Amino acid sequence: MSLSTEDVPARTTDAGTSAAIEVADLCFTYPGASEATLHGVSLQIERGDFVAVVGGNGSGKTTLCKTFNGLVPHFWNGDITGVVRVNGRSTAGVSVAEIAQDVGYVFQDFGNQLVRPTVRDDVAFGPLNFGHDDWRERTERALRALSIEDIAGTHTWQLSGGQQHLTALAGALALAPSILVVDEPAAEVDPGRAAVLYDHLTQLNAQGITVVVIEHHAELVARYARSVVLMADGAVRWHLPVAEALSRTADLEEADIPAPQVVAAARALDPAVAAGERLAPLSVQECAELVRATTGVPADGGAVTDGGADTSEGKGSNGGVVAQASDIEVAYQSVDGGKSVVIEGLDLELREGERVALVGSNGAGKSTLLSALAGLTLPRRGTVVVDGYDTRRLTAAELAGTVCYLVQRPEQMFLQDSVRADVAMYPTGRNMVDAEELVDEVLSRVELTHLADRDGRLLSGGQQRRATLAIGLAMRPTLLLLDEPTSSLDLRSRDDVIAMLAALSEHIRCSVVATHDMQLVAEWADRVVVLDHGRVIADLPPAELFASPGVLHQARLVPPQVSQLGAVLGLRPIPLTVADLVARLTKEDT
Repeated sequence: MSLSTEDVPARTTDAGTSAAIEVADLCFTYPGASEATLHGVSLQIERGDFVAVVGGNGSGKTTLCKTFNGLVPHFWNGDITGVVRVNGRSTAGVSVAEIAQDVGYVFQDFGNQLVRPTVRDDVAFGPLNFGHDDWRERTERALRALSIEDIAGTHTWQLSGGQQHLTALAGALALAPSILVVDEPAAEVDPGRAAVLYDHLTQLNAQGITVVVIEHHAELVARYARSVVLMADGAVRWHLPVAEALSRTADLEEADIPAPQVVAAARALDPAVAAGERLAPLSVQECAELVRATTGVPADGGAVTDGGADTSEGKGSNGGVVAQASDIEVAYQSVDGGKSVVIEGLDLELREGERVALVGSNGAGKSTLLSALAGLTLPRRGTVVVDGYDTRRLTAAELAGTVCYLVQRPEQMFLQDSVRADVAMYPTGRNMVDAEELVDEVLSRVELTHLADRDGRLLSGGQQRRATLAIGLAMRPTLLLLDEPTSSLDLRSRDDVIAMLAALSEHIRCSVVATHDMQLVAEWADRVVVLDHGRVIADLPPAELFASPGVLHQARLVPPQVSQLGAVLGLRPIPLTVADLVARLTKEDT
C-alpha cells in the first residue's frame, strides 16, 4: 500500500481549502483481483454541495465512496496509490473511527448497520461508544432531525424498510458529521418514502452538511442534486452541475444510466433540446410547459385522446387458475405476546399468462404474500392453492418444482461456491437428464457465462440479480415470484431483467413481481395488485392505477415521470412510456 499520508492533527480542517473531499490520482485493486476497480481518479467535492455519484453497476461508485470514510484502505487494504483528503487531512493517516466523526456513511444494506435492540439505542450507539458526554442530547437531536421520535422505543427488527433507513441515517447524524454519504437512498423503499428520505437529506444539506449520494434514479438526481459525478470503468468521466450533467444523455446512456423521462421526452419533441442548444427540463412541470410551447398542446387538457395505452381490465385473463389465496390471514407473535397481523382477509386469484405487479408501501405485506404463495409461510386462516396443491399439504421443497420464489436480498440465494453450482443445484438434485445443457443455456441467457465460476456472494449487485434469475429459470417453475428484482440496478441490467421477464412467458405460466419500481410496472405488467396494511385495495391495469390519485396516495406510490407528464397534459389514457407519449403528441400535432 502506498497511499500518501500527511501529518494533520486529528479533528482539524484546512481552512485554506473549500473542498470537503479531495481525491488525487487514486488507483485501487481489491486483493486477488486481476484488474483495478479504481484507476486515476481525481475529484474535488466542495463543502456544502449535494452530489450524486452515478454510473453503471461495477463502475466503481461504491468503492470510491468507501475511500471517503477510510474503509478503503483501512478495511479493504488492496493495492492502492494516490491520496484522499477529507476536510484537508489524508484518510491514510487516521483511523476509520476518527474519520467516522467527520464522515457519516449509510450503506446500501442499511439493515446491517442496526446493531442495538431499539431505535433510540441504535442511534445512541455511535456517540456513546465514542465517549461523547452529550450522547443523550446528540441522540435526541438526530431523532428529531428525521422526525422518528415516535418510534424511538420500537425494536429495530420490527421496523419497515423506510424506518430502518431513517434509523441508520439518524445513527450517522448523531456523530454530527460535516459530510454524509448515502449509498442508494431510494433502494428498497417505496416511492413515497424515497421522497421523504431525500427531503430530509435536502434539509440537512441546507444546514451546511455536504451530502453525497450514490443513485441510479435519474429523476431523483434531477430533483435534489446540485452536481453530478459520472463514474465509468473505475474513473471519473466528469463532474458537472446537475442541469448540464443530465443534458449529456449520450454519456449517461453509455454508462447505463437513463436520462429522466422528462429529458427523453423533451429531446424527442424539441429540436433545440435534442441539438444541445437548450438545457433539458428537469421537472414534470417544466417539461409540460416546453411541450405545450413546442407542440401547441393547450393548457386546458385539450390533448385528450382515445388511443395509446391499453386500459383493458387487468384481471380479465382467460387462462386457467395458477394460484389462489382465499381469505388468508398471516400473523406473527409480537414481543409483548400479542398478535401482529400482516395480511388479513386477503383473496387473490392468479391466472395463466398474467404478468402481475404487486405494489404498496413498505410494510404493506408484499413479501409476506409472496412467501405464502411459495409455501414458506402458512396462513393462520384460509387456504393457498398453487397449481392444484394446497400449500399446507406439501413442504416448500416439494412445491419447489411448481413455484420459485426469488427473495429480495439476492445474496441469500447463493449456497454454493460458484454461480454455476448454484444454478445447477436444483436440476442436478432432481436428476434432470439435460441438467448440464440447461445450466449452460441459462447462464448464457443472463450473460453470466464468463462469471460462472465466481462465488455469487462476491458479485456486484446487478450481477447477483442476474444470477438469482438464472437460479429461478433453471427450476422451470409454473409460478415465478420475484421480490424487488430491479432494485439498485443500472439501466442496462434493469432493462435486461425486464426483457428476461417478458421472455419467461415461454416457459412460466404466471409471474408475480413485488416492486417499488413504477417504470417496471408501466413497461412490463398487465395487472397491478395494490396492497395496503395486508389488504388488496385495488386490482387494475397500470394506466388505470396511474390515473387513480386516491389509490396512489394511500399506497404511497409515485407514477413514472412520463405518466405524470401525460396527466398534466391531459392525455387519456395515461401514457406508460416515452415512446407512447411522443407518438400521441406528434399524432395530435399532425
